[in-house]
Amino acid sequence: MDTYLGLDLGGTKLLIGELDNRGNILKYKKYNSGYFNQQSALDVIKQSLTDYIKTVGWIDKTPVSMGVGLIGRVDSLRGIWLQIDPSRTQPIPLAKELTDSYNIPCYIDNDVKSATRAERHFGFGQISHNFIYINVGTGIAASFVVNGRQIRGSHCNAGEVGHTQVGVNLGIKCACGRMDCVEQIAAGIGFDACARLLAGKYETTLYIPPDLAERVQVKDIFTLSQKGDPLCVQLVENASQALANLIMNLVRVSDPDTVVLGGGLVSDGYLHTKILEKLNPTTVRFVTNGVVITKLNPDFIGLVGAGAIAMNV
Repeated sequence: MDTYLGLDLGGTKLLIGELDNRGNILKYKKYNSGYFNQQSALDVIKQSLTDYIKTVGWIDKTPVSMGVGLIGRVDSLRGIWLQIDPSRTQPIPLAKELTDSYNIPCYIDNDVKSATRAERHFGFGQISHNFIYINVGTGIAASFVVNGRQIRGSHCNAGEVGHTQVGVNLGIKCACGRMDCVEQIAAGIGFDACARLLAGKYETTLYIPPDLAERVQVKDIFTLSQKGDPLCVQLVENASQALANLIMNLVRVSDPDTVVLGGGLVSDGYLHTKILEKLNPTTVRFVTNGVVITKLNPDFIGLVGAGAIAMNV
């Protein structure tokens, strides 16, 4: 049986797993990654993959190829990991490096584009050739599929929609230099920033860590919001309005019939329900399949996407 190796590198963990050609995960193992630059990430990938081969091994024969999903800008055609963010820019020919080291053909892509590949081939892409995949997690990013093809842009940077303004104005400066980017309101980093900004204006029992290196827990915000906590109610209201506005703006750009939401902050359905309440029916009237949550497991969609990269589809 032909299998494919997937590697999904996130900010805190690296998942490595072997998949079949239907996107089923046959074996996998989780490794800690921690904060990294590109060179240290390469070291983590190599150490972990070597360990995986030694401790887990292959189902049968060596996988046909491997795919790697990465945060940041990725030139998938040339196999170069260009940067994590502007402060961590060190172009690395990662695909060639891993191909040479393990004698397995390697392909790479951005993590959200990787998840979108999974959606294209194993999720809502089975019924749609024009959809937007929006990942709402620690940050916010999207990928556009138009007539069955993903849009990448001239600098491999298409889809960075987290750095757009969406009409919720709180006075929060984003690392990109703009004010009130949707990522600063509705992503994990945004909930933390907004909680700290608004804590003095609303009563709350939410625990806000004094150490800025420790973030407010979004799950606690959701729980308290449902109990009527004034601050948390406002935080959810701001985030859901920001995301609804983002969706409506993006729908006008590429005319999708489906908008798929993924990422840890929407997977439980609470924020999704709030978003749906704020969508203008006229604006989204052509989104005939709806604004939906991915049916793929949010914990493993990146790994399935990495498998799709390996399949080069």
